[in-house]
Amino acid sequence: MSKKLEGKIALVTGGTTGIGLATAKRFAEEGAHVFITGRRQAELDKAVALVGNATGIAVDSTRLEQLDELYARIGKEKGRLDVLFANAGGGSMLPLGDITEAHYDDTFDRNVKGVLFTVQKALPLLAQNASIILTGSTAGSSGTAAFSVYSASKAAVRAFARSWILDLKDRAIRVNTLSPGATRTPGLVDLAGPDAGQQQGLLDYLAAQVPLGRVGEPVEIANAAVFLASDDSSFVNGAELFVDGGQAQV
Repeated sequence: MSKKLEGKIALVTGGTTGIGLATAKRFAEEGAHVFITGRRQAELDKAVALVGNATGIAVDSTRLEQLDELYARIGKEKGRLDVLFANAGGGSMLPLGDITEAHYDDTFDRNVKGVLFTVQKALPLLAQNASIILTGSTAGSSGTAAFSVYSASKAAVRAFARSWILDLKDRAIRVNTLSPGATRTPGLVDLAGPDAGQQQGLLDYLAAQVPLGRVGEPVEIANAAVFLASDDSSFVNGAELFVDGGQAQV
């Protein structure tokens, strides 16, 4: 059986943990050579060892000069990109009334500025018919207490996809948003702090909001990313694919 991404060159930003790492592994299993970015070299080295057919490059996606260095290296080593998964990002919780400028800047730099320039600076390398996948969130289309800045940043990501498919239509480059619901990742459980009991309490609470009765696993999001990266989704463009157990659908 042929692999869905055989011979493809892929980039996964924020690929050292959680959904990014699971996706990098699935891309490699499907035949792609995967470039992985992260901000810490030790975690990058571990991720590359887990993924196998991969190259790790230390990059902070909010630093434009580092993005330039990233794409210069990919261009030199591989000459093109077929799949770009702009996944790096994150956020923290603060209710209205406590939001600071630093909180806003950190969230929008990581989730909006970083995504914008990750994609824009990749354009010279992206092949005809390439696939761009943006990491959204159910938070971008539903309300969550103390999470308004993060939610707004993910709504912005969704808006990018709608407009970019028009900017890129002459190159037949597809842009889709992959929006996970509550997923068992280090980034999610860390929102509850370091106490294991509080972390489990958060997961249990979130599971109760999901029609399937549980939170997602990173590989389940990664499987959807493989679909969007591959020719199986060749006529899917500008869409938001929710992988959320029905969380945002009710």
